[in-house]
Amino acid sequence: MINNKENANKINKNVLSIKNLYLYFKTHAGNVNAVDNVSFDLKKNEAVVVLGESGCGKSSLVKAILRILPRNTSRYDGKIYLGEDETMCMSEEEYRKKIRWKRMSLVSQAAMTSLNPVLKVGSQVIEPLVIGQKMPKDKALDIAKEMFQNVGVPLDFIGRYAFELSGGMRQRVAIAMALITSPDLVILDEPTSALDVLTQCNIMNLLKRIKKEQDASFILVTHDIATSSELATRVVVMYAGEIIESCDADAFFTRPMHPYSQKLMASVPKLHGKDELEFIEGKPPSLIGLKPGCRFAPRCEKRHGNCSQMPPVTGNGDNFVKCWLYVSSKGE
Repeated sequence: MINNKENANKINKNVLSIKNLYLYFKTHAGNVNAVDNVSFDLKKNEAVVVLGESGCGKSSLVKAILRILPRNTSRYDGKIYLGEDETMCMSEEEYRKKIRWKRMSLVSQAAMTSLNPVLKVGSQVIEPLVIGQKMPKDKALDIAKEMFQNVGVPLDFIGRYAFELSGGMRQRVAIAMALITSPDLVILDEPTSALDVLTQCNIMNLLKRIKKEQDASFILVTHDIATSSELATRVVVMYAGEIIESCDADAFFTRPMHPYSQKLMASVPKLHGKDELEFIEGKPPSLIGLKPGCRFAPRCEKRHGNCSQMPPVTGNGDNFVKCWLYVSSKGE
């Protein structure tokens, strides 16, 4: 049996550990179970990619990790460890001073909406240093210039406004802002969704270089499987608010286990091979009033009698799947 001390030591080795995390929203129609009993770990210099269709709870997971909670939150509990610190136990003031934009930062989906149009981008990039760390402005600007060079933004852009930059350059500025405090964890929420294919490739190459050179840890939230494969070291698949598969990236992109994951991979065009593209019939379930049992079962071609019950987790550690097919294969 693993005692509490051993559990704590294991958690401390991770950059991030999420245990039994819930985030529900109250609406007139009922509670939205956006994040429903989610658990996973992130190790140092690891890039975990969270995959899933729109509406599966990916962006809500980001809000839960960063404690960016809307007013209609009806349930928010579980445990989130950033290294040794349990962030859920912190007051809002303590969390703001110690965690937000110091040890955890965010690159949001649309850089144009996350950058202030009436402030020069350089002023926004240095804000976490000047306001959060009380650093002199001239010293902060020197760090910002170095960061701009690291992310491939010309130094003269530091005095420009967001609307004067291209979409790719705005996204690079947003990445510079997220990295300026050298955080333990950077969360990227669909960072390339509004960009053309060539710019997407450039941004992903930039992130790979940063991960290698700065020993950074990332959580990349996306529905773009092809783009995510460039950065991923591990893949977590979400469906209807819960994690249904977690797997090493190499294994996932060649041998996905869950029927939903298999369908996702079959929907991606390939350069070589004659396999026809597949699609998933139907649509994801509403996160209000979820029915018992496997949540993917109504759309699954492999469903059987056991699927009316919630499938257990099969596997261990970072590699597991929630599907009755793998329980049955063991004779359980």
